[in-house]
Amino acid sequence: MITFKKGIAFKLALIFSGSVTLIFVIIFGAYYSFTRKMIEKNTAENARNLTLGTVARIDGILRSVQQVPENMAGTLERGTVNKEELIGLIKSAVEKNPEIYGYGISFAPYAFDKNSLYMSPYYCRANKSLSWLGSDTYQYLLADWYQIPKELGKSRWSEPYYDEGGGNILMATYSVPFYRLVNGKRTFTGVITADMSLQWLREMMAAIKILDTGYAFLLSKNGNFVTHPDHTFIMNETIFGVAESLGDKKLRGIGRGMIGGQAAFVHTQRLDAGKPGFLYYTPVTSSGWSLAVLFPQDELLADLTHLNWLVLLLSAAGMLVLFGVVVSEARSITGPLTHMADATAEIAAGNLDVKMPETRSEDEVAILSRAFSAMQLSLKNHIARLTEATAARERIESELNIARDIQLSILPKIFPPFAGMPELDLFAVLKSAREVGGDLYDFFTVDEDNFCFVIGDVSGKGVPASLFMAVTKTLFKATAVSGTPPEVVLDNVNTELSRGNDKAMFVTAFFGILNIKTGVIAFSNGGHNLPVVMRKDGSVKYLWKTGGMVVGAMEGMKFEPGTLTLAPGDRLFLYTDGVTEAMDKNKVLFSDERLLRELEQLHGLPVKEVLNRLLAMLVDYSGGDQSDDITMMLLEYKGRS
Repeated sequence: MITFKKGIAFKLALIFSGSVTLIFVIIFGAYYSFTRKMIEKNTAENARNLTLGTVARIDGILRSVQQVPENMAGTLERGTVNKEELIGLIKSAVEKNPEIYGYGISFAPYAFDKNSLYMSPYYCRANKSLSWLGSDTYQYLLADWYQIPKELGKSRWSEPYYDEGGGNILMATYSVPFYRLVNGKRTFTGVITADMSLQWLREMMAAIKILDTGYAFLLSKNGNFVTHPDHTFIMNETIFGVAESLGDKKLRGIGRGMIGGQAAFVHTQRLDAGKPGFLYYTPVTSSGWSLAVLFPQDELLADLTHLNWLVLLLSAAGMLVLFGVVVSEARSITGPLTHMADATAEIAAGNLDVKMPETRSEDEVAILSRAFSAMQLSLKNHIARLTEATAARERIESELNIARDIQLSILPKIFPPFAGMPELDLFAVLKSAREVGGDLYDFFTVDEDNFCFVIGDVSGKGVPASLFMAVTKTLFKATAVSGTPPEVVLDNVNTELSRGNDKAMFVTAFFGILNIKTGVIAFSNGGHNLPVVMRKDGSVKYLWKTGGMVVGAMEGMKFEPGTLTLAPGDRLFLYTDGVTEAMDKNKVLFSDERLLRELEQLHGLPVKEVLNRLLAMLVDYSGGDQSDDITMMLLEYKGRS
């Protein structure tokens, strides 16, 4: 009698319950993820509707204020007014527009009166008084609200500010320059200003209720808080200062997006409590400000969290009950295991024809395998394993061959590349050391005058390198748009490859743009082998070094630009290190020096024949034992007829 010390019933229950638990976890995770995304999507939509509605109200008020000085500017540009009429216009603007706190017209020196340097009447709603700006102690001609619209030649809202002389009221000023024709020339004449109290704006923002602790806030063009539930923030803090104090780089990026006039829905933290939340921001187009609303994450997901805990508790109780039922049932079917143990002992004694009891338990199969492996015919097992291994190897080889065909299919194979572009001739070859490799080349046009080409070598070998190569080639073609310099293309490709690059793979790359009219090549080198310049007179030399790190190793790297001019008949030879580092049977490298000598010998031959001869030479040199991928590209500039 054999005692099963492993607890077969317990193990069956554990496996079964574990499988059910795994399935539940997968389903629960998918449900939670879907539900959360749905909540976030609805929140984003609600936040967008709320902000757009609020922005529309704010824009409506701001535009009504803007319209008054804009209309006044048109009136003053079309005709002249005397002092009494000017005062009447100013008072009328304030009395008819309750949103305007103060209104003034400030003329350029001697523009209103040839004997007066200053002319700037200003009417204030608070005390209903008219004052005259401009003196030796207050030279309004030097003030920002006067100088900036004058220099820019257009209307603008000022940064919000506290009018300390008018009751410490938060205000903003809209300045409009106006002009007149002097001797047939449009001449700057002055600035019209409309001051607006922002108390209504603070009340509007305070009325926005978002769950229990959510809130809305408004930023100025420079990132200052115009409104915020914490009044100490208003005009005392910027979003960048808050980001610095919290050590939150993401919040700094949000600040840049807000003052940049963007709109987005992001996951961030509350500015006052540091708790996570969802933020939606959008610009106030008329003033350049930005409105944001923040939804607290814990309140937003509270119901979902409670539901999830309830589901987890009920599931745990169900798993315990299931575990007990399985253990009980498993114990009732372990009786036949004694017969199986006796049968295995008989086989061990030499009776190989004994009939084994049928069993469905994995543990008993394991015991049978250990007893049977010492006595069963090894030949049958060997044949079975060999057949399985052969089938698996053939399957892998077939899949690698298909992968190689797919990889080669994404590389251009038509030479010359463009029948309608007689200004250049080009040919390229790629020979992988394995079924799939990491070398790449590509060429394409971005417009009728500019022809892009790239060659690269991915770190590593095999399938990972081939996948990285495909991604790299796609990124080059996607980012190389008309007008983008080569160094910027490398910057963009480097940024995309660096993100999520857990395997620390990288690619060396040389990227150039040939202007087929001028023969000028703008290029940038990302740590790749130096190309060879082959002049029409037969001279060959390596292109000077331009610096630059490999692409994809580290985000934020910058690449240097370079230029090269090809005369008609000149060629540019590009290659990967599989050319110069090809080794003979004695491990001697083909070398950079020999490459130059061989290219000199091949001078004058067609570009295709040059590469074919060079490839045959490399294969012969390495004796067919290729250690690295070989990729070569030869471009000849023929110029325009």
